Amino acid sequence: MLSEILPALKRRRFSIADPMEAKFATEKLAAAKQNYGREICVFETTSPATVSQTSNSASDGEEPDELEFTTEDYYRILSTKKEDKYLKTKKIRDAETAARRSKITKAVIRLRFPDNHTLEATFHPSETLQSLVDLLVKVVARPDLPFYIYTTPPKKQIKDLSQDFYSAGFVPGAIVYFSYDLPKGVDTPHGPFLKEDVMSLKGLELVSVQKPDPDQPAPEPVAAAAPSQQKPAGEKKMVKPKWLKM
Repeated sequence: MLSEILPALKRRRFSIADPMEAKFATEKLAAAKQNYGREICVFETTSPATVSQTSNSASDGEEPDELEFTTEDYYRILSTKKEDKYLKTKKIRDAETAARRSKITKAVIRLRFPDNHTLEATFHPSETLQSLVDLLVKVVARPDLPFYIYTTPPKKQIKDLSQDFYSAGFVPGAIVYFSYDLPKGVDTPHGPFLKEDVMSLKGLELVSVQKPDPDQPAPEPVAAAAPSQQKPAGEKKMVKPKWLKM
């Protein structure tokens, strides 16, 4: 079941062949990292046909009818339900937890907005969820409006912002949803939800291509062995009989 869903949810990655375009993308992403304090990128997640349906459901405070179940969701649920098979002392459990945490160096969080755009940002697992909210205040188009973030399914608003990403189960990655927190009867903005300079990062994601090492000698061509000449099965070697004298 999961294998049937995941291939359709993979985000398209591409490499830029034009050196000038690659340089422009690299400089723009680097400037965004310097401006917002961390690596970010923007991409669109679903087709435009579902924009109105998703935005209306989000504005009403209800979760979307069709929610994507991603790899991050699978590992997050798996990690929260994982139990030890054997009884262990608290000291051993704490040591194992510290060992697992030391191996994880980043948490990739994808922030989904009602207009089907996703902001991907990288955090350290020891950072608190407050750093995620602080980033949102910097990147959203209307930081003056109250908002909240939640996870789903089931829909659960994130209220404890003092938790770190590891304790919240958001490593190695998670999907978090954004919604304005406006009273009923107040018109909810339908987008864009991100600032113009942040939206300009849409599609700018470079995949490093491994280049051959110039110092590494090229492998020598291997000469193909000449096919051995085999004699037909019916052909026999002529041997002179001992009684024959010439």
